[in-house]
Amino acid sequence: MTDSPRGVVTERDGSVESVVLHVTDNGVSRLTLNRPHAMNAITPDLRERLIEKFLEASADPAVRAVVLTGSGRRAFCAGADLRGGPAGADRVAGDVARMIRSGAQRLVSAVLDCEKPVIAAVNGTAAGLGAHLALACDLVLAADTAKFIEVFVRRGLVPDGAGAYLLPRLVGPHRAKELLLLGDDLPAASAERLGLVNRVVPADDLDTAARALAERLAAGPTRALALTKQLVNASLDSDRATAFAAEAAAQEQNMTTADAQEGLRAFLERRPPEFRGR
Repeated sequence: MTDSPRGVVTERDGSVESVVLHVTDNGVSRLTLNRPHAMNAITPDLRERLIEKFLEASADPAVRAVVLTGSGRRAFCAGADLRGGPAGADRVAGDVARMIRSGAQRLVSAVLDCEKPVIAAVNGTAAGLGAHLALACDLVLAADTAKFIEVFVRRGLVPDGAGAYLLPRLVGPHRAKELLLLGDDLPAASAERLGLVNRVVPADDLDTAARALAERLAAGPTRALALTKQLVNASLDSDRATAFAAEAAAQEQNMTTADAQEGLRAFLERRPPEFRGR
């Protein structure tokens, strides 16, 4: 970890070109998939590095929001890099399922379970696992030149990386089937209309928009945001009684935080709160 002249904390892992660039500034951790020559496709090394950074973001009190994006303008992430697994290779029964559980599913879970709000800044094509990586984020910003592709059907594959879990919850089963069964390109504007994207912005403005949104979240009550994220994610798989119990427990837990006490004092004193993520 080093300090740049502007006080921005950066990290280099000693490699000639890190597969995940990491900068922390003003409470925001920015993670950049850095394989532009391969459309930022996910290799095992990149996947493990990204999981590691999400785990670190969850635990680091200096990080209060995360932005995930890709290098260049061509692609956010083209999905898993399949060049390491030639077609027709001999496999032992169960190998593929184990690979999916320990690979793509762990990666998506790291995003869903991150205790800090995660913003996807989709700068280009998001295909396959790359699309699901973006959709697992809490908020999705997309450049007007970006597109999403459920590419699995084009390869004769079943979707992985939680696609069949995430999409029905975001757009409903019929729209999810349309995307998954046809595999057509989905431009950013269409993705916004379907509810997959929160905002579409001009490509030149994407970084600025993502930073502004992340800094707004980073100035918020960090633990309350984490508990809110957990409640919303769990609600999609819960009955009413379970959801109500989880809500009450989250309120109980959150009321012990300094930010909750500051929020109440600020309300009574008629001033803006100053949350510190505690």
